[in-house]
Amino acid sequence: MTDIHNSAQRARLFPWIIVRLLPNLQRITVGRFRHRSHAEGHLRVLKQMMPMAEFAIAFDLMRE
Repeated sequence: MTDIHNSAQRARLFPWIIVRLLPNLQRITVGRFRHRSHAEGHLRVLKQMMPMAEFAIAFDLMRE
């Protein structure tokens, strides 16, 4: 399998993402999760560890 195929398959299996919001409309994907509740739990920890950083949860279902 190619890396592109693996990436698309992973996105389908883990559609919830946490992104860190950066200046100039940039963002970094912090993690992918199968369930929104798992992403929310991880986000709580991130906010405790990095209180000044901005994060968002999004549903990111990539299509081939």
